[in-house]
Amino acid sequence: MNVKIKKLHPEAKTPVYAKPGDSGFDLVALQDVIIPAGETRKVLTGLSFEIPDGYEMQIRPRSGLTLNSKLRVQLGTIDSSYRGEVGIIVDHIFNGGDLQSIFGNDTDILIEKGMKIAQGVIAPVVRVSFEEVSELSESERGDGGFGHTGV
Repeated sequence: MNVKIKKLHPEAKTPVYAKPGDSGFDLVALQDVIIPAGETRKVLTGLSFEIPDGYEMQIRPRSGLTLNSKLRVQLGTIDSSYRGEVGIIVDHIFNGGDLQSIFGNDTDILIEKGMKIAQGVIAPVVRVSFEEVSELSESERGDGGFGHTGV
């Protein structure tokens, strides 16, 4: 599948897959962004995409960043009709305890220009129609949720 991208800034990085077989391609920060503890910021990529009809781009966290820091990339959807700049929403979930991470001990985290901040995945979109009914079929689980299995 061919996906057209437009660089909105000369220093924007074209997405790449790190390894053969990867489902996600790296999305890179266009500029330095400081995220204070407890805050949320948008990290720009300098890129816009032309996603084919019937597909979406999913924005997902990078596992190493999530494991080794207090940064949390929020899941996102880029619809096929969107042609604006892709931004990554990032939360700094520091709660006031000791902050040991790949960013050192400072409570503000600097996302540096050129840092791999998230990954994108192109996925098919299934469009559904909705039918309002008075009853749903029975299932083994029923309406059990939110930890009902003990996990």
